[in-house]
Amino acid sequence: MHNTLNNNSLINYALQEIKKYEHAIILHTGSYRVPGPSHFQALTGWNALDMMDLEMQFSMSQIDEFIEKHRGKWIFSHLSYDLKNNLEKRLKSDHPDPIGFPLMTLFVPEFVGVIKDGKNKLYQQQLTKNTIIEIPIPDLSHQEKSNVKSTTTNLTFQDDFIFQDQYHTALNRIHQHLQQGDIYEINYCLPFQGTGKIADPAEFWWSMQSQNQAPFSTLYRHKNSWLMCCSPERFICKENDKIISQPIKGTSKRDSDTTRDLILKEQLQNNKKEQAENVMIVDLVRNDLGKIAQTGSVQVDELFGAYSLKSVHQLISTVSATLKNNTTFSTILKACFPMGSMTGAPKIRAMEIIEELEFFQRGLYSGSVGYISPEGNFDFNVVIRSILYNSSSEIFLYPAGGAITANSSIEMEFEECLLKAQSMKAALTDI
Repeated sequence: MHNTLNNNSLINYALQEIKKYEHAIILHTGSYRVPGPSHFQALTGWNALDMMDLEMQFSMSQIDEFIEKHRGKWIFSHLSYDLKNNLEKRLKSDHPDPIGFPLMTLFVPEFVGVIKDGKNKLYQQQLTKNTIIEIPIPDLSHQEKSNVKSTTTNLTFQDDFIFQDQYHTALNRIHQHLQQGDIYEINYCLPFQGTGKIADPAEFWWSMQSQNQAPFSTLYRHKNSWLMCCSPERFICKENDKIISQPIKGTSKRDSDTTRDLILKEQLQNNKKEQAENVMIVDLVRNDLGKIAQTGSVQVDELFGAYSLKSVHQLISTVSATLKNNTTFSTILKACFPMGSMTGAPKIRAMEIIEELEFFQRGLYSGSVGYISPEGNFDFNVVIRSILYNSSSEIFLYPAGGAITANSSIEMEFEECLLKAQSMKAALTDI
Protein backbone atom coordinates (compact mmCIF):
# COMPACT_ATOMS: atom_id res chain seq x y z
CA MET A 1 0.00 0.00 0.00
CA HIS A 2 1.36 3.45 -0.94
CA ASN A 3 0.39 6.42 1.17
CA THR A 4 0.38 9.52 -1.03
CA LEU A 5 -0.40 12.11 1.64
CA ASN A 6 1.55 15.35 1.47
CA ASN A 7 5.19 15.17 2.55
CA ASN A 8 4.60 16.56 6.04
CA SER A 9 1.78 14.21 7.07
CA LEU A 10 4.16 11.69 8.64
CA ILE A 11 6.28 14.46 10.18
CA ASN A 12 3.18 15.99 11.78
CA TYR A 13 2.24 12.62 13.26
CA ALA A 14 5.81 11.94 14.47
CA LEU A 15 6.03 15.38 16.09
CA GLN A 16 3.00 14.47 18.20
CA GLU A 17 4.20 10.96 19.06
CA ILE A 18 7.68 12.09 20.10
CA LYS A 19 6.07 14.04 22.97
CA LYS A 20 4.52 10.83 24.36
CA TYR A 21 7.54 8.52 24.40
CA GLU A 22 10.85 8.83 26.24
CA HIS A 23 12.86 7.46 23.32
CA ALA A 24 12.11 8.89 19.90
CA ILE A 25 13.84 10.36 16.87
CA ILE A 26 13.27 12.17 13.59
CA LEU A 27 15.99 12.38 10.92
CA HIS A 28 15.32 14.86 8.12
CA THR A 29 17.34 15.61 4.98
CA GLY A 30 15.93 19.05 4.14
CA SER A 31 15.94 20.31 0.57
CA TYR A 32 19.66 21.03 0.01
CA ARG A 33 21.62 18.16 -1.49
CA VAL A 34 25.14 17.17 -0.53
CA PRO A 35 27.22 14.48 -2.27
CA GLY A 36 26.78 10.83 -1.39
CA PRO A 37 23.84 8.55 -0.66
CA SER A 38 20.38 9.92 0.14
CA HIS A 39 18.05 7.12 1.16
CA PHE A 40 14.99 9.09 2.30
CA GLN A 41 13.59 12.54 2.96
CA ALA A 42 12.75 11.63 6.56
CA LEU A 43 13.16 8.67 8.88
CA THR A 44 11.56 8.53 12.30
CA GLY A 45 11.08 6.04 15.13
CA TRP A 46 9.46 5.95 18.57
CA ASN A 47 8.44 3.71 21.48
CA ALA A 48 11.50 1.59 22.28
CA LEU A 49 10.83 -2.16 22.24
CA ASP A 50 14.39 -2.82 23.32
CA MET A 51 17.24 -0.48 24.15
CA MET A 52 20.70 -0.34 25.62
CA ASP A 53 22.26 2.64 27.41
CA LEU A 54 26.03 2.47 27.78
CA GLU A 55 27.80 4.46 30.50
CA MET A 56 31.37 4.57 31.77
CA GLN A 57 33.47 1.47 31.04
CA PHE A 58 31.81 -1.27 28.99
CA SER A 59 32.76 -3.94 26.51
CA MET A 60 32.55 -2.85 22.87
CA SER A 61 31.30 -6.34 22.06
CA GLN A 62 28.00 -5.38 23.75
CA ILE A 63 27.32 -3.04 20.82
CA ASP A 64 27.80 -5.75 18.20
CA GLU A 65 25.74 -8.24 20.23
CA PHE A 66 22.79 -5.81 20.40
CA ILE A 67 22.97 -5.11 16.66
CA GLU A 68 23.20 -8.81 15.81
CA LYS A 69 20.30 -9.62 18.15
CA HIS A 70 18.10 -7.20 16.20
CA ARG A 71 19.34 -7.88 12.68
CA GLY A 72 16.47 -7.34 10.26
CA LYS A 73 15.04 -4.40 12.22
CA TRP A 74 15.58 -0.63 12.26
CA ILE A 75 17.90 0.48 15.07
CA PHE A 76 18.59 4.09 16.06
CA SER A 77 21.60 5.26 18.04
CA HIS A 78 23.48 8.21 19.45
CA LEU A 79 27.21 8.43 20.16
CA SER A 80 28.32 11.05 22.67
CA TYR A 81 31.67 12.69 22.04
CA ASP A 82 32.90 11.30 25.37
CA LEU A 83 32.56 7.75 24.05
CA LYS A 84 36.16 8.49 23.04
CA ASN A 85 37.23 7.48 26.55
CA ASN A 86 36.12 3.90 25.92
CA LEU A 87 37.85 3.79 22.55
CA GLU A 88 41.18 5.21 23.75
CA LYS A 89 42.20 4.53 27.37
CA ARG A 90 44.48 7.59 27.53
CA LEU A 91 41.47 9.90 27.32
CA LYS A 92 39.10 11.16 30.00
CA SER A 93 36.30 13.70 30.59
CA ASP A 94 36.29 15.47 33.95
CA HIS A 95 34.17 18.52 33.15
CA PRO A 96 30.49 18.97 34.12
CA ASP A 97 27.75 17.78 31.75
CA PRO A 98 24.56 19.85 32.09
CA ILE A 99 22.40 17.84 29.66
CA GLY A 100 22.81 14.18 30.62
CA PHE A 101 22.77 11.98 27.51
CA PRO A 102 24.38 8.53 28.09
CA LEU A 103 27.70 7.84 26.37
CA MET A 104 25.83 5.73 23.83
CA THR A 105 22.32 4.45 23.28
CA LEU A 106 20.90 1.95 20.82
CA PHE A 107 17.16 1.42 20.59
CA VAL A 108 14.72 -0.58 18.50
CA PRO A 109 11.48 1.38 18.02
CA GLU A 110 8.06 -0.19 17.66
CA PHE A 111 7.06 2.38 15.04
CA VAL A 112 9.21 3.48 12.08
CA GLY A 113 8.13 6.13 9.59
CA VAL A 114 9.79 6.71 6.22
CA ILE A 115 9.32 9.46 3.66
CA LYS A 116 10.93 8.38 0.40
CA ASP A 117 10.25 9.50 -3.17
CA GLY A 118 7.46 11.72 -1.83
CA LYS A 119 5.57 8.80 -0.26
CA ASN A 120 4.77 8.58 3.48
CA LYS A 121 4.88 5.11 5.03
CA LEU A 122 4.51 3.95 8.64
CA TYR A 123 5.70 0.54 9.83
CA GLN A 124 5.36 -1.49 13.01
CA GLN A 125 8.22 -3.68 14.24
CA GLN A 126 7.86 -6.67 16.58
CA LEU A 127 10.63 -8.15 18.70
CA THR A 128 9.51 -11.74 18.15
CA LYS A 129 9.28 -11.50 14.35
CA ASN A 130 11.55 -10.28 11.58
CA THR A 131 8.65 -8.99 9.54
CA ILE A 132 7.96 -5.24 9.47
CA ILE A 133 4.27 -4.49 8.90
CA GLU A 134 3.02 -1.38 7.11
CA ILE A 135 0.18 0.36 8.96
CA PRO A 136 -1.97 3.43 8.16
CA ILE A 137 -0.85 6.92 9.18
CA PRO A 138 -3.53 8.55 11.38
CA ASP A 139 -5.17 11.63 9.90
CA LEU A 140 -4.30 14.69 12.00
CA SER A 141 -5.83 17.26 9.67
CA HIS A 142 -8.65 17.98 12.12
CA GLN A 143 -6.28 18.77 15.00
CA GLU A 144 -5.39 22.37 15.80
CA LYS A 145 -1.69 23.15 15.42
CA SER A 146 0.08 24.04 18.64
CA ASN A 147 1.30 27.59 19.19
CA VAL A 148 4.95 27.33 20.24
CA LYS A 149 5.31 31.04 20.99
CA SER A 150 2.61 30.99 23.67
CA THR A 151 4.05 28.01 25.54
CA THR A 152 7.71 29.01 26.00
CA THR A 153 8.68 31.20 28.94
CA ASN A 154 11.53 33.13 30.56
CA LEU A 155 14.58 32.13 28.54
CA THR A 156 17.69 33.64 30.12
CA PHE A 157 21.00 33.66 28.24
CA GLN A 158 24.52 33.76 29.61
CA ASP A 159 26.51 36.78 28.44
CA ASP A 160 28.21 35.79 25.16
CA PHE A 161 31.42 37.61 26.15
CA ILE A 162 31.78 35.80 29.50
CA PHE A 163 34.20 33.38 27.80
CA GLN A 164 36.35 35.97 26.04
CA ASP A 165 39.28 35.96 28.50
CA GLN A 166 39.24 32.17 28.81
CA TYR A 167 39.12 31.85 25.04
CA HIS A 168 42.16 34.11 24.58
CA THR A 169 44.12 32.19 27.23
CA ALA A 170 43.20 28.84 25.67
CA LEU A 171 44.10 29.90 22.14
CA ASN A 172 47.44 31.30 23.24
CA ARG A 173 48.16 27.86 24.74
CA ILE A 174 46.92 26.14 21.56
CA HIS A 175 49.27 28.28 19.46
CA GLN A 176 52.14 27.10 21.66
CA HIS A 177 51.17 23.48 20.94
CA LEU A 178 50.98 24.28 17.23
CA GLN A 179 54.40 25.94 17.22
CA GLN A 180 55.89 22.98 19.10
CA GLY A 181 54.45 20.55 16.56
CA ASP A 182 52.23 18.72 19.08
CA ILE A 183 49.26 19.23 16.75
CA TYR A 184 48.59 20.66 13.29
CA GLU A 185 44.96 21.58 13.81
CA ILE A 186 42.45 21.48 16.66
CA ASN A 187 38.73 22.14 17.05
CA TYR A 188 38.12 24.29 20.11
CA CYS A 189 34.58 24.96 21.39
CA LEU A 190 32.77 27.22 23.85
CA PRO A 191 29.67 26.22 25.90
CA PHE A 192 27.14 28.97 25.21
CA GLN A 193 24.10 28.26 27.37
CA GLY A 194 21.04 29.53 29.19
CA THR A 195 18.05 28.50 31.25
CA GLY A 196 14.30 28.49 30.73
CA LYS A 197 11.43 26.30 29.64
CA ILE A 198 11.24 25.14 26.03
CA ALA A 199 7.72 23.82 26.36
CA ASP A 200 7.56 22.10 22.97
CA PRO A 201 11.03 21.03 21.75
CA ALA A 202 9.48 19.03 18.90
CA GLU A 203 7.63 21.95 17.32
CA PHE A 204 10.61 24.22 17.99
CA TRP A 205 12.96 21.87 16.14
CA TRP A 206 10.57 21.61 13.20
CA SER A 207 10.44 25.40 13.01
CA MET A 208 14.27 25.46 13.00
CA GLN A 209 14.54 22.81 10.31
CA SER A 210 11.85 24.42 8.17
CA GLN A 211 14.06 27.52 8.12
CA ASN A 212 17.42 25.77 7.68
CA GLN A 213 16.56 22.75 5.51
CA ALA A 214 19.75 21.09 6.79
CA PRO A 215 20.63 17.74 5.17
CA PHE A 216 21.49 15.91 8.43
CA SER A 217 18.94 17.43 10.77
CA THR A 218 17.80 15.51 13.86
CA LEU A 219 15.23 15.77 16.61
CA TYR A 220 16.19 13.24 19.27
CA ARG A 221 14.74 12.55 22.69
CA HIS A 222 16.24 10.39 25.43
CA LYS A 223 14.01 10.76 28.50
CA ASN A 224 14.46 14.40 29.67
CA SER A 225 17.39 15.08 27.33
CA TRP A 226 16.60 16.60 23.93
CA LEU A 227 18.71 17.31 20.84
CA MET A 228 17.45 19.87 18.32
CA CYS A 229 20.00 19.67 15.52
CA CYS A 230 20.28 21.28 12.07
CA SER A 231 23.56 19.72 10.99
CA PRO A 232 25.00 20.02 7.47
CA GLU A 233 27.59 17.27 8.01
CA ARG A 234 27.70 13.51 7.54
CA PHE A 235 30.09 11.61 9.80
CA ILE A 236 30.05 8.15 8.26
CA CYS A 237 27.82 6.05 6.05
CA LYS A 238 27.93 2.34 5.13
CA GLU A 239 26.36 0.85 2.02
CA ASN A 240 27.04 -2.88 1.76
CA ASP A 241 30.85 -3.11 1.76
CA LYS A 242 31.46 0.58 1.01
CA ILE A 243 32.19 3.12 3.77
CA ILE A 244 31.98 6.88 3.19
CA SER A 245 33.04 9.84 5.35
CA GLN A 246 32.45 13.49 4.43
CA PRO A 247 34.30 16.02 6.59
CA ILE A 248 33.38 19.69 6.37
CA LYS A 249 36.06 22.32 6.85
CA GLY A 250 35.35 25.70 5.28
CA THR A 251 32.29 27.90 5.60
CA SER A 252 31.17 31.10 3.86
CA LYS A 253 28.03 33.16 4.21
CA ARG A 254 25.58 33.45 1.31
CA ASP A 255 24.33 36.58 -0.45
CA SER A 256 20.84 37.32 -1.74
CA ASP A 257 22.37 38.64 -4.98
CA THR A 258 23.04 35.67 -7.29
CA THR A 259 26.25 37.10 -8.76
CA ARG A 260 27.75 38.02 -5.39
CA ASP A 261 26.67 34.67 -3.98
CA LEU A 262 28.53 32.82 -6.73
CA ILE A 263 31.64 34.92 -6.09
CA LEU A 264 31.52 34.04 -2.37
CA LYS A 265 31.22 30.35 -3.27
CA GLU A 266 34.20 30.51 -5.63
CA GLN A 267 36.26 32.44 -3.07
CA LEU A 268 35.56 29.74 -0.50
CA GLN A 269 36.56 26.95 -2.86
CA ASN A 270 39.85 28.71 -3.68
CA ASN A 271 40.68 29.95 -0.17
CA LYS A 272 44.11 28.55 0.71
CA LYS A 273 43.55 28.67 4.48
CA GLU A 274 40.23 26.78 4.19
CA GLN A 275 41.81 24.27 1.81
CA ALA A 276 44.70 23.67 4.21
CA GLU A 277 42.31 22.99 7.10
CA ASN A 278 40.20 20.72 4.92
CA VAL A 279 43.07 18.65 3.57
CA MET A 280 44.47 18.05 7.08
CA ILE A 281 41.19 16.43 8.09
CA VAL A 282 40.93 14.53 4.80
CA ASP A 283 44.34 13.00 5.51
CA LEU A 284 43.18 12.08 9.02
CA VAL A 285 40.00 10.45 7.63
CA ARG A 286 42.05 8.52 5.05
CA ASN A 287 44.18 7.22 7.89
CA ASP A 288 41.12 6.26 9.97
CA LEU A 289 39.43 4.41 7.09
CA GLY A 290 42.72 2.70 6.24
CA LYS A 291 42.48 0.77 9.52
CA ILE A 292 39.29 -1.01 8.41
CA ALA A 293 39.64 -0.94 4.60
CA GLN A 294 40.74 -3.50 2.08
CA THR A 295 44.29 -2.73 0.97
CA GLY A 296 44.44 0.02 -1.65
CA SER A 297 40.72 0.83 -1.54
CA VAL A 298 40.83 4.19 0.29
CA GLN A 299 40.24 7.04 -2.11
CA VAL A 300 39.31 10.72 -2.10
CA ASP A 301 36.21 10.90 -4.32
CA GLU A 302 36.03 14.69 -4.10
CA LEU A 303 38.35 17.27 -2.58
CA PHE A 304 37.12 20.79 -1.72
CA GLY A 305 33.62 20.37 -3.13
CA ALA A 306 31.71 23.64 -2.61
CA TYR A 307 28.03 23.07 -1.77
CA SER A 308 25.34 25.62 -1.05
CA LEU A 309 22.96 25.25 1.89
CA LYS A 310 20.23 27.65 3.00
CA SER A 311 22.43 30.23 4.71
CA VAL A 312 26.02 29.12 4.03
CA HIS A 313 28.35 27.61 1.46
CA GLN A 314 30.35 24.62 2.74
CA LEU A 315 33.60 23.01 1.65
CA ILE A 316 32.90 19.25 1.73
CA SER A 317 35.34 16.49 0.86
CA THR A 318 34.35 12.85 0.32
CA VAL A 319 36.55 9.92 1.31
CA SER A 320 35.52 6.30 0.69
CA ALA A 321 36.86 2.79 1.07
CA THR A 322 35.89 -0.87 0.72
CA LEU A 323 35.54 -2.54 4.10
CA LYS A 324 37.42 -5.67 5.05
CA ASN A 325 35.18 -8.70 5.27
CA ASN A 326 33.10 -9.08 8.45
CA THR A 327 34.04 -5.68 9.88
CA THR A 328 31.80 -5.02 12.89
CA PHE A 329 30.14 -1.74 13.87
CA SER A 330 32.31 -1.45 16.99
CA THR A 331 35.47 -1.94 14.92
CA ILE A 332 34.40 0.92 12.67
CA LEU A 333 33.79 3.13 15.72
CA LYS A 334 37.20 2.31 17.16
CA ALA A 335 38.83 3.35 13.89
CA CYS A 336 36.83 6.49 13.09
CA PHE A 337 35.13 8.03 16.15
CA PRO A 338 35.11 10.87 17.08
CA MET A 339 35.19 12.53 13.67
CA GLY A 340 38.34 14.42 12.76
CA SER A 341 36.48 17.59 11.83
CA MET A 342 35.52 18.04 15.51
CA THR A 343 38.83 16.98 17.05
CA GLY A 344 41.95 17.84 15.06
CA ALA A 345 45.19 16.23 13.96
CA PRO A 346 46.80 14.14 15.28
CA LYS A 347 43.45 13.10 16.72
CA ILE A 348 44.36 11.64 20.12
CA ARG A 349 46.77 14.43 21.06
CA ALA A 350 44.20 17.01 19.93
CA MET A 351 41.55 15.40 22.16
CA GLU A 352 43.91 15.49 25.15
CA ILE A 353 44.45 19.22 24.62
CA ILE A 354 40.71 19.79 24.15
CA GLU A 355 40.06 18.18 27.53
CA GLU A 356 42.81 20.29 29.11
CA LEU A 357 41.63 23.63 27.73
CA GLU A 358 37.84 23.38 27.30
CA PHE A 359 35.74 23.75 30.43
CA PHE A 360 32.62 21.74 29.67
CA GLN A 361 31.83 18.14 28.78
CA ARG A 362 30.74 18.12 25.16
CA GLY A 363 28.38 15.19 25.66
CA LEU A 364 26.29 14.69 22.54
CA TYR A 365 27.62 17.90 20.96
CA SER A 366 30.24 16.92 18.33
CA GLY A 367 29.06 13.34 18.73
CA SER A 368 26.72 11.65 16.30
CA VAL A 369 23.16 10.43 15.76
CA GLY A 370 21.95 8.00 13.13
CA TYR A 371 20.38 4.71 12.19
CA ILE A 372 21.23 1.12 11.28
CA SER A 373 18.93 -0.33 8.63
CA PRO A 374 17.44 -3.85 8.61
CA GLU A 375 20.10 -4.76 6.00
CA GLY A 376 22.93 -3.63 8.30
CA ASN A 377 23.73 -0.39 6.46
CA PHE A 378 23.98 2.83 8.45
CA ASP A 379 24.28 6.60 8.25
CA PHE A 380 25.39 8.95 11.07
CA ASN A 381 25.66 12.74 11.23
CA VAL A 382 27.94 15.17 13.06
CA VAL A 383 26.11 16.91 15.90
CA ILE A 384 26.81 20.60 15.28
CA ARG A 385 24.55 23.67 14.84
CA SER A 386 22.49 22.27 17.66
CA ILE A 387 20.62 23.10 20.83
CA LEU A 388 20.76 20.54 23.63
CA TYR A 389 18.13 20.81 26.34
CA ASN A 390 17.32 19.10 29.64
CA SER A 391 13.61 19.52 30.31
CA SER A 392 14.05 18.65 34.00
CA SER A 393 16.74 21.22 34.88
CA GLU A 394 15.58 23.58 32.07
CA ILE A 395 19.20 24.16 31.02
CA PHE A 396 19.93 24.54 27.31
CA LEU A 397 23.34 24.41 25.67
CA TYR A 398 24.31 25.62 22.19
CA PRO A 399 28.08 25.16 21.85
CA ALA A 400 30.09 26.63 19.00
CA GLY A 401 33.69 26.40 17.91
CA GLY A 402 36.04 26.21 14.99
CA ALA A 403 39.25 24.81 13.59
CA ILE A 404 42.44 26.44 14.91
CA THR A 405 45.68 26.30 12.93
CA ALA A 406 48.98 28.15 13.16
CA ASN A 407 47.58 30.90 10.92
CA SER A 408 44.43 31.48 12.98
CA SER A 409 43.76 34.91 14.45
CA ILE A 410 42.47 34.72 18.04
CA GLU A 411 40.18 37.73 17.58
CA MET A 412 38.73 36.48 14.30
CA GLU A 413 38.20 32.97 15.64
CA PHE A 414 36.35 34.32 18.68
CA GLU A 415 34.13 36.42 16.41
CA GLU A 416 33.39 33.31 14.33
CA CYS A 417 32.37 31.45 17.50
CA LEU A 418 30.03 34.27 18.47
CA LEU A 419 28.54 34.32 14.96
CA LYS A 420 27.85 30.57 15.00
CA ALA A 421 26.33 30.76 18.48
CA GLN A 422 24.23 33.76 17.49
CA SER A 423 22.31 31.75 14.89
CA MET A 424 21.23 29.25 17.57
CA LYS A 425 20.47 32.03 20.04
CA ALA A 426 18.37 33.81 17.43
CA ALA A 427 16.36 30.63 16.87
CA LEU A 428 15.63 30.45 20.61
CA THR A 429 14.67 34.11 20.90
CA ASP A 430 12.34 33.74 17.92
CA ILE A 431 10.27 31.04 19.65
